[in-house]
Amino acid sequence: MPFLELILDLQGLAAEAAEEAAFELGALSVTLTDSRDDAVLEPAPGEVRLWPATRMQALFPSSTDSNRVVAALARQLGAAPDSIQPRVVADRLWEREWLKDFHAMRFGQRLWVCPRHEVVNDPAAVVVLLDPGLAFGTGTHATTALCLTWLDGHSPLGARIIDFGCGSGILAIAALKLGAARAWCHDIDPQALHATAENAQANGVAKATEICERAASLPAGVDVLLANILSGPLCELAETFAARVRPGGHVILSGLMEHQEAEVTAAYDAWFHTSPIAVREGWVALQAVRRT
Repeated sequence: MPFLELILDLQGLAAEAAEEAAFELGALSVTLTDSRDDAVLEPAPGEVRLWPATRMQALFPSSTDSNRVVAALARQLGAAPDSIQPRVVADRLWEREWLKDFHAMRFGQRLWVCPRHEVVNDPAAVVVLLDPGLAFGTGTHATTALCLTWLDGHSPLGARIIDFGCGSGILAIAALKLGAARAWCHDIDPQALHATAENAQANGVAKATEICERAASLPAGVDVLLANILSGPLCELAETFAARVRPGGHVILSGLMEHQEAEVTAAYDAWFHTSPIAVREGWVALQAVRRT
């Protein structure tokens, strides 16, 4: 069954009001996207930051009268009717549409992240099976890629791991597949914890994975703590991480941009010797070694 799609470049119109108006007129879904190529950098806690040039795409049932809904939406938003572009969209299996753009990726020498519809034909490959989902973390973002590449180059044989802000669980699962003994995963998002449990099961490492709803339940004395979050929380958690990692152990800090490196390094200086691992697309990952 086809759908009617209305496309509107907001050009200063309030995104929340536009979204609400579309739903009031019977929209089945509303998507906000970037109509140019503007970066949205780290928002403040609780802040939802959109692009300077935001486009709204509203999907309606095929039975919708396009002239009527265009006129009504334009009237409610105070926009010109010809600024709203209607088009017919064919129905598709949207989950597969997303997956067709997600392919196997290699990190370092032998670590791969592979969607379940593909196969990695390399007998030496260590493969993490992962499809895109609601939780963050598929390896496509530079911050995740930096952590995965570090893991590939520092095989965590027998290590005890914490994945703090686990998202999809990709870092913990990769560490376990590379030889880690056990991984504890924590995230403030319940969907992330659910995704991590499912992905651990799909990769055969569920028995070595412990899901921790509360950060207080994470163990002390671990060998490696991986934190791919944001620079603000990274700074705030420095002492907490120091209490979780054994002397000589590693904390891998990712999710910060190059200009934030000095601030994060300073926050960890009392407990860690910190050095940069690599920079990718303006993002930097740091290696912090717990002082003895």
